[in-house]
Amino acid sequence: MEHVTTGLQTSPRRLIVGITGASGAIYGVQLLEALQVLQVETHLVITEAGSTTLALETGRTPESLEPLVARRYAPYDFTAAIASGSFATQGMIVAPCSIRTLAAIAHSHADELLARAADVTLKEGRPLLLVVRETPLHLGHLRLMVQAAELGAIIFPPAPAFYTHPRTLEELVQQTVGRILSRMGFPNTLYTPWEGASDSPTAD
Repeated sequence: MEHVTTGLQTSPRRLIVGITGASGAIYGVQLLEALQVLQVETHLVITEAGSTTLALETGRTPESLEPLVARRYAPYDFTAAIASGSFATQGMIVAPCSIRTLAAIAHSHADELLARAADVTLKEGRPLLLVVRETPLHLGHLRLMVQAAELGAIIFPPAPAFYTHPRTLEELVQQTVGRILSRMGFPNTLYTPWEGASDSPTAD
């Protein structure tokens, strides 16, 4: 035991980001851009359906996102670092999160690397935030969300706020991305917190 050392070990500023085939690939792209500005080491996995939606909605390829991340992994690479709980991170964000991926996470069905990384995040007690993108929702969808929440996941539908009077789609998306990052513990200036109406009556 003479080689064992002691000391406090701090988690690196490292985050896993997953992008699935649900509509809303722009959330994942802007999230990666924001994390790069915040100097967070980001590890990216995109499902096969996610690659298709990314191209259809943004005209981008998974390869085009590589300059924004520390590493991108293939959808079924179970030898990836993010497939192991020994790879320390500050959590994982799936943006957007499809119902298929939500179901896999809720049932611990890790048939793809993204679902495996999410399952690892939960079993290690790290925050997992799911930007579930679907509407309307039937009872099966709602039950999956409850089941994932019971396992510890944060259910975060991309519901924009309008008190800031956004003028562009980018502003709407940035506001949601800012709220996501704040919920995960990364302070940022992408959104404006509500501080009350300026004409609210004051206390005597």
